[in-house]
Amino acid sequence: MQHPVGSPLPPPHQPGHGPALGWSPAAHHPGPPQGPAPVPPAAPGYPTAPRQAPAPHPGPGPAPHQPPPAPAHHRPAPAPPASAPPVPDTTGHVPLPPGGPVAVPSVPPATAAAPDPTTTTLAVLLIGPAGAGKTSVAKYWADHRRVPTAHISLDDVREWVRSGFADPQTGWNEHSEAQYRLARRTCGFSARNFLANGISCILDDAVFPDRPVVGLGGWKRHVGPGLLPVVLLPGLDIVLERNAERSGNRRLTDEEVARIHGRMAGWYGSGLPIIDNSQLDIPETAHLLDEVLSRSIASPPAW
Repeated sequence: MQHPVGSPLPPPHQPGHGPALGWSPAAHHPGPPQGPAPVPPAAPGYPTAPRQAPAPHPGPGPAPHQPPPAPAHHRPAPAPPASAPPVPDTTGHVPLPPGGPVAVPSVPPATAAAPDPTTTTLAVLLIGPAGAGKTSVAKYWADHRRVPTAHISLDDVREWVRSGFADPQTGWNEHSEAQYRLARRTCGFSARNFLANGISCILDDAVFPDRPVVGLGGWKRHVGPGLLPVVLLPGLDIVLERNAERSGNRRLTDEEVARIHGRMAGWYGSGLPIIDNSQLDIPETAHLLDEVLSRSIASPPAW
């Protein structure tokens, strides 16, 4: 059959495929839409078939006041759901703290019983010379509490630095002091993380009373005013005996031990609680530490 003259030919239809993409009959017929296409005349000798009306459109049409629904490919995408609140930074199931310093423990009313340090979340700084037993007492105290408790030793954190470690035994200089300050800040940050999640901390360090900026003042800045310092100070003969049992860079010369012990004597008269554990074993010292902390909670020392 021939197409009317002037009507463009449609693109060829391939078997098994729809019309070629991009082709639209309306694009080839500019102007207003025309009526039904004319029926070509019948061939001579053949009757003309009656023209039938188009089949009615199934279903009711849209309401007069509503526009017809847009085709599926023109419908706007659904609005995205409301953004969920940001998930807080967590470590496992424990939220990380904002990093604020630990506050001073609340003082109980005068009529209340003395606070029980074994069930209170505390931040304790155990001070003493080399050989005073700080690390041993701190570990025992942390191991036997009825609430979660962490032990943080500044010497252990300092020795995280392997290559380039500035050993104070070779001389206290700007490098060893810089690594000391860095280790103290790291200990303070760790303590705040534990305390913010209800875990008590006991830290140990050989803090000198004649260097408040490098020593006690720095700990107060990094941990907070709620830190409870306690001095562990046995006699010189006990310190020398314990130091002799050490090995590696933890063992000091007798002269160095005596010099450090002499400087630690400056804590007497400072107002900080002092425990002389010369004749006490580790469990007895830890028990006495609880008694000292109970008094410190009820009446925090001025430092």
